[in-house]
Amino acid sequence: MAFRIRPSEPFAAEFCRIAESQLRRAIEVLRERPEGDHQAIHAARKRFKRLRALYRLVEPDAREFRRTENARIRTVAQSLSGARDATALVETVDYLAGLAVSAEELTALGFASSALIERRDRIASTQGDLADTIETAIAACEDAVDALHALNLPRGNARTARRVIKAFRKQGLKAAAALATCNEDHSAEAFHDLRKCGQTSWMYLTLFSDLWPSAMAAQKRETKQLVDLLGHEHDLSVLTQTINESPELFGDSDTLALLIGAIITRQQAIRAEALSLAAVVFPDQPKREARIIGRLWLEAADALS
Repeated sequence: MAFRIRPSEPFAAEFCRIAESQLRRAIEVLRERPEGDHQAIHAARKRFKRLRALYRLVEPDAREFRRTENARIRTVAQSLSGARDATALVETVDYLAGLAVSAEELTALGFASSALIERRDRIASTQGDLADTIETAIAACEDAVDALHALNLPRGNARTARRVIKAFRKQGLKAAAALATCNEDHSAEAFHDLRKCGQTSWMYLTLFSDLWPSAMAAQKRETKQLVDLLGHEHDLSVLTQTINESPELFGDSDTLALLIGAIITRQQAIRAEALSLAAVVFPDQPKREARIIGRLWLEAADALS
């Protein structure tokens, strides 16, 4: 089933249906691993991000559930992060190689890719049995399904509308604050916070896309573009941190200079594009937009119930 809440159905049932679907899909990909361990972990972690955004919706009515289950999913995601993060660095260098502006830069990036592949394999060999870690993650997901079955949410269209308004308002205000911070503070942390806001906004737009299909479809496309841009920005920040911590991995000073130059050039371009796009994506009046979404939910739910 789609990652979408239907206003024609009771909210509690839709919430549980979607959450369980995300958990079951995470369990399936971790068990079967059709494209290998690293891709399975990457796919499962995307489900975990969706779950954590979904759980925020019920916090006003199920605070303890949200706190406990958010912590559970965060812990599971973190337990799987080591191998995946090391793989992501290799992918980042390969992404830069596709944008290389000279043969010398391409050679430096090729050297970095080889070094990061060796680093990834070393990390994997010291992490213990990845299969055991994955089995533990699967068990935690199954426990999360059980917790979901025990959840009892208050019913009623008016109650749901208030819940939706609060979620959109809180998210919109948080995004506006993150964007303001990025315009003043060009730190990796500030852009990472903006990316997380973009991810949650995209998920909310997807979840409630039935309420205003034409407007939300366009906003969703732009938000996804922003999230993808900021994903590259974050990967480049992590790569910079890794180079700063272990410069000896990346060759002589000339190779290092070429590598850092490629990172800085691409990162500056991404940040400029992301800030421009974020100014369009995030609402100027988040409280007003939240009220509109709440009213649309109430009208749709009342008409279809």
